[in-house]
Amino acid sequence: MFLNSLLADPAKWYFLRFDSPLNAVRSVAIWLTLALLVAFIVCAALLKGEKRARFLKIGLISAVVYACLLGAAYLALSFAEDGIKKILFIPLLVLLAAIAANAVALSLKRSKATYIAAGGTVGAALIATLVCIGIYFASGQGAADSWLPNGNDDVNSPALYVCAALLIAAVAAAALFFGRKDKKGFDSKAVTYAAICIAMSFALSYLRIVKMPQGGSITIASLLPLMLYSFMFGTKKGVFAGLIYGVLQAFQDPAIVHPAQFLLDYPVAFACIGLAGMFAKTKALEKLPQVQFALGGVVAGLARLLMHFVSGIFAFGAFAPEGTPVALYSFLYQAGYVLPDIAIVIVAGVLVLSSKTFVKEVRKFNSVSETQARAENNG
Repeated sequence: MFLNSLLADPAKWYFLRFDSPLNAVRSVAIWLTLALLVAFIVCAALLKGEKRARFLKIGLISAVVYACLLGAAYLALSFAEDGIKKILFIPLLVLLAAIAANAVALSLKRSKATYIAAGGTVGAALIATLVCIGIYFASGQGAADSWLPNGNDDVNSPALYVCAALLIAAVAAAALFFGRKDKKGFDSKAVTYAAICIAMSFALSYLRIVKMPQGGSITIASLLPLMLYSFMFGTKKGVFAGLIYGVLQAFQDPAIVHPAQFLLDYPVAFACIGLAGMFAKTKALEKLPQVQFALGGVVAGLARLLMHFVSGIFAFGAFAPEGTPVALYSFLYQAGYVLPDIAIVIVAGVLVLSSKTFVKEVRKFNSVSETQARAENNG
């Protein structure tokens, strides 16, 4: 592969990798997930009416529980192999358990009380997890555990600070502009779904097809839950959920050499995924939800690529082969995993939104948010 010729170390493929218990489980999980996905699509296509609606409901809850179980298994194996510290392992495990339990509870009974209880417990677990991650990196342990060199002078360039500030402002402005009609604030339902989608994306992020040597990977549609959340609840909430997810991602394979680089590669890059919902309320495409999602996915993917590209120029230029321009190296490296990863998500999202039953449920969230936002503006 041309990209591999630019890498100091080759990318790792996980389709059939059994050199450790963690990689063995990951390889089996990839094929199992693909098989379950195919079975789900076939069943959803064959079933009609009430049976399909019931199947989709059960399938959604099962997917949440399955993702949480996978995440718990990966965390346990990573902890056993000393790949994750105790201060991160315990809160993340509690978070996944809380989400799985509340997903089952919500499937049995949906009411304001259950949404409040779910949002409260999952929200508390999420906050505790973020606090532990903050302590981990603030103590310097995160940098000590990182495998990246710290001798790149370009990372201290004032241009990095300027670029980071401008890009953060651009993402915030885009979220505010495209989310201007969204419902203000997070209610219990929005919090609950945000936590569930964050956890599902986090768990699915362990289903890596390819892992790049200096960070980044191609997964099996790990960002789909986050993109669907943005599509359902709006751009502002989607960007916020992506930001939280980006912080969680920072501990998987910490590739951090500078605070500005950390912001661009983690919170801001994944906050861009929330832009996937920017076309969800475009009237001209109202009857084409697949196109709405695909267009938003393309924008979100390119925005994420831009964050990694700028970060790579300053923070990872030392890895560029001799004679290769740093900007070219950064673009090829980042595009080598970001574009395939987002393409997989878009294809999966288009397939999911091909279900009229699913689209009907999604539109409920859109219409409620739009109606309430209009009422607030008129009031």
